[in-house]
Amino acid sequence: MKIIRSGETHSMKGPEDWFTGTVRVDMLFVAEEPGRTSGSHVTFEPGARTAWHTHPAGQTIMITFGRGRVQREGGPVEEVSAGDVVWFPAGEKHWHGASAETAMSHIAIQESIDGSAVTWLEKVADADYNS
Repeated sequence: MKIIRSGETHSMKGPEDWFTGTVRVDMLFVAEEPGRTSGSHVTFEPGARTAWHTHPAGQTIMITFGRGRVQREGGPVEEVSAGDVVWFPAGEKHWHGASAETAMSHIAIQESIDGSAVTWLEKVADADYNS
């Protein structure tokens, strides 16, 4: 058994290459071998969002606060709010973030394959975010 105590991991600013706007990432856990699952709590200020990205084994996000937006490539921008759960299948290009007026937090859970949990791509254009 392993207990990760509150405050043992530090908050970090979401890297500018991966996010638009103000984002805070708090790692919750990273599995030890042979496990491959990790989880984080991510907080987006209004208008903040991820860049487009994919996950080799998919990703689940659980919206814990506020209102947000999610989109998969080729699909419409969808509104999400606290209590919603979103599953992105393996390899699906997508993004997620806060609404324009309201902050949003979510817990993100994904697995690594061959040591990689995510492939970051281009940033989401303002026109796409606002569509």
